[in-house]
Amino acid sequence: MLQSDAVGRRLRKVTPQQHDLLLADAGWPAVTTPQPALPPPTERRAIHYSGYDRERRDFYATPNWVTEALLQRIHFRDPIWEPCCGDGAMSGILAVHGYDVVSTDIADRGFGTPGVDFLTCHNVPQGCRSIITNPPYGDTGSHAGQSRSPKAMLDFLRHALALTASVQGQLALLVRLQWIAGQRAADVMSAAPFAAVLVLTQRIRWFDMGERTNAAQHHHAWVVFDHAHPPGRPPALLYA
Repeated sequence: MLQSDAVGRRLRKVTPQQHDLLLADAGWPAVTTPQPALPPPTERRAIHYSGYDRERRDFYATPNWVTEALLQRIHFRDPIWEPCCGDGAMSGILAVHGYDVVSTDIADRGFGTPGVDFLTCHNVPQGCRSIITNPPYGDTGSHAGQSRSPKAMLDFLRHALALTASVQGQLALLVRLQWIAGQRAADVMSAAPFAAVLVLTQRIRWFDMGERTNAAQHHHAWVVFDHAHPPGRPPALLYA
């Protein structure tokens, strides 16, 4: 802002605060520039937050087509262990395809053997050669007792790899596609017998609440490991 110097009639630069003080000294009312009104506050929500309460222990039954897509493209050595079997959605599809399946879960959902904590198991069930499952982990680790999902998923993967290594077996985990791009995940998978990644081009809708159901937000993929996979051979990239 420019102000006339009363002595030398020169213009000099002053701040708005100095300008108001000069006007007050001269007995003139201060002139203030009206400030634009701020917009009313809007309700904000976390990115990818669905607005629905999460299920206990992140139990969301895997839609049949997700398991079908895997079995149509990858052959597994059985018996197969499903350690997070829930209500048996995935185990049922495996059985329909002719596989022998051992089903366990930490919770009792009326199917398989309950009370089995996968992360505390030191061996695969007798005779099992493969593990196929949808690991339970949440978006943000926001509910009581839940670890942050990226680290929880890595711990699950490392443990599953160790168990399948003991029988030179196979492992297939359903994960969020974005998770694969994480540096820590890339380090673990690159050091493992990474055989294939099956990208699901259709997004998974985990529950149906009629007209209130939001559109699915994430892409998922099956990551497949095989301890019989030839060293140095890159993983196959598949789509379903």
